[in-house]
Amino acid sequence: MRQLSTNPHHFRLVINRVQTSLLMTETRTLVLIPARMAATRLPGKPLLDIAGLPMIVHVLRRAEAAKIGRVAVATDTREIAAAVMSHGGEAVMTRSDHPSGSDRIYEALGKLDPGGEIEIVVNLQGDFPTILPDNIRSVLSPLADPAVDIATLAAEIHTEEESTNPNVVKMVGSPASARRFRALYFTRATAPWGDGPRYHHVGLYAYRRQALERFVSLPPSVLERQEKLEQLRALEAGMRIDVTIVDTVPRGVDTPADLETARLILKPRAD
Repeated sequence: MRQLSTNPHHFRLVINRVQTSLLMTETRTLVLIPARMAATRLPGKPLLDIAGLPMIVHVLRRAEAAKIGRVAVATDTREIAAAVMSHGGEAVMTRSDHPSGSDRIYEALGKLDPGGEIEIVVNLQGDFPTILPDNIRSVLSPLADPAVDIATLAAEIHTEEESTNPNVVKMVGSPASARRFRALYFTRATAPWGDGPRYHHVGLYAYRRQALERFVSLPPSVLERQEKLEQLRALEAGMRIDVTIVDTVPRGVDTPADLETARLILKPRAD
């Protein structure tokens, strides 16, 4: 049987290696939060007040608490940038004609890291004010596998309403480990058919830099246009997306009712 070392110097070396590994991950990861004022159902939502702070600042705080790397908001609106910076955050101005958040973060990446030092780019939606920092951290784990191009999250569905709701995107995948899947498809339909678990996709992505560059260079795909799901472009192009299974789905804020729910969740508790 192998003996455990009792040499204090050995333990210091192990701790230093772990700390160095964590530092390297932080310095090569960039979390970008795309945000714009134009929203059909809830105009101006990044700046809407939730418990005394603009919604975009809540998302910023969650990303900072995850401690996985530099965090910045990518926006085409000076009012959003001003709100972020007034609360100590970093903001980068982007063009207003981007068709998606992925295109916006790609422009922001080039502005913030022209030297190409960043290796992993996390795309965090600006309307997730209740997302858990642990979930943000969890999105990185599939990228430990060099075969994976893009990583994302999903949570098991527990109600029939979720299963049949076309606004709930389902991840269909093949298990890679206990809490990780290789994604085969994403759909608004009730899928997969038959008995067994179904999974609610969470729209948080971690890209290898090269994968993001390739993704934004591709034209919209046939299935992407049909399902109105951007991630299908990557799958149709043969890119690999792996999925970490988490316990909770963050509440996106798309409607006035969603906003009131987020306000209740984040309302300061009385002592």
